[in-house]
Order: sequence, then C-alpha cells, then structure tokens
Amino acid sequence: MRSIVLTKGVPDFSEGAVSFDEDGHLERGKTPTVMNPNDAFALEAALQTRVRHGGHVTGMSMGPPGYADVLQEAMESVYTDDSYLLSDRELAASDTWATSITLSAGLEKYQEEVGEIDLVFAGFKSADGETGQTGPQTAWAMEWSIVTHVIALEIDPDERRLRAKRLVEGDVDEIETVEAPLPCFVVTDPEFEPTYRKASHRLTHKQLRKETQKRAAEHEKHLTTWDHVDLNLDPDYIGLDGSPTIVSSVDPIPKAPSERDATMIDPDEDDMSDVLEEMQPFAAGAGTEAGE
Repeated sequence: MRSIVLTKGVPDFSEGAVSFDEDGHLERGKTPTVMNPNDAFALEAALQTRVRHGGHVTGMSMGPPGYADVLQEAMESVYTDDSYLLSDRELAASDTWATSITLSAGLEKYQEEVGEIDLVFAGFKSADGETGQTGPQTAWAMEWSIVTHVIALEIDPDERRLRAKRLVEGDVDEIETVEAPLPCFVVTDPEFEPTYRKASHRLTHKQLRKETQKRAAEHEKHLTTWDHVDLNLDPDYIGLDGSPTIVSSVDPIPKAPSERDATMIDPDEDDMSDVLEEMQPFAAGAGTEAGE
C-alpha cells in the first residue's frame, strides 16, 4: 500500500512571534512553525496501514523552504519513508483553493514518477485557518472518493476497498461504517486511535518507529523539492493570484500576561505545611470542603 500524508506547518503560537505583512497575510517564512497537531492522527493512520499491509508512506507539504522541518518532524514523531516539499515564491499566500490545486498537481506528478497512490491521509483541520477545506478540495481535484471524520479503518488490498468507522458530523455519540474504493482520501478525526492487536504488528510498529527516527536524523537525504515549474502550474492559478479568498482583517493574537502574582516560600517543613493546608479544600474540586 502506497500512502501519502498531507502535512502542514502552523504558527507556533506559544512563541508569541507571529508575523503578518501589511495586507494581513501571515508571513510564514518569518514565523516559528510546527507541524499541525491534527496531522499526527493522519500520520498514525498511515503508519497503521504500513504496519498491517506493508508498502510505503510519504509525507507531502506545500510551503516555504522551512517546511522541510515540518516534514522532518512528521518523519521523526510518527512515521514516513520520505518527504516531498512543494515550494517556491510563486506559491506564497495561497488560500485553501490554490493550495489544493498545487497539492493535486504534486500527487499527479508523484504518480507519474514514483508510483500509484492507494491512500491519501489528511488531518481534520489546521490550527491556524481551521477551515478543514484542503483535504476535501484536493480529493475533488483528484476526482477520488473521500471519507471524513475517520476514527478507525481497515483495508482490503485484494478487493481494493477501504472500510472505515466515522463520526457523523463530528458527533462522538453517532458512528457509521462506510466503504470506499481505492484510491481514496481519508480525513482522520482527533478521536482516531491506531490499533495493533497482533504481536507481529506491535513488533513491526516498534521496528518501523526506530527506522524512521534514524532517517529523520538525515532528513535532507530523503527530501525531494518541487517548484511550480516542476509541477507544470500556471502562476495565474496558484499563490496569491490564484486565491479567491480575500482577507478583510486580522485580529491580533492575545499574549499571556508577562508577569503573574506568586508567593515565594522557603521549602522547609513549616512553610510547606501551610501551603498544603491552604490548598487542601481544592483537592476535592472547587467550592467543596475537604473530605466531601
């Protein structure tokens, strides 16, 4: 089974150094970036497929050169065999539509030059835009089936079909089982949990995790970069020019207080006893008395 995992870099809001240009566009090259947290579930689903059925897992992302670090994080934190970065200045300021067009071109080139794709995994939504549009729009561009909010999946390689359990409109109390032909897009829900019931699967998982961490240490050897020329993309249909979305305004990201009130104590027995006595009423929950 050959799988592609679409990954994205998102601003590391914890750093408090998010940069925007004068038009309100996020300057990703100047902003500390980490892998989108929801993409970890997509990577876990791809790894589960790799463990059970063998094959190959590729991480793919569109963004500035710094997104190579995001792909490296994907390789090290969960699993990929190699990485593909779609990157050049013509792709800058893409909205979800232009991003999807670029990613679909990357997938088509991958199929032409590397191998036929069975599954494309994508995260539920990004931590910055939170639209959840890129995965479905890319599936539409590829004219492939898509299953969203997936929390568990099985693959029948012989029948070339996917069977998945998914949350109905994201409702954790309502689950349905669906089937789809391969190739197929899978958008994992944050409730997705990989399962490895066989001992052989657990051993394979452990071995693959070791191998991917070794690869990540030399990530540049496993990274391929394609620009818009490689992808045969018209600049009028990608990047800012190809993005119908208009940013009307940007709200500043609130920062945590730089200083907090604190009471300094010496760590001796008497002072700690006072602290424990003061905190005891909260041990059973706010507003309750100790022992209740």
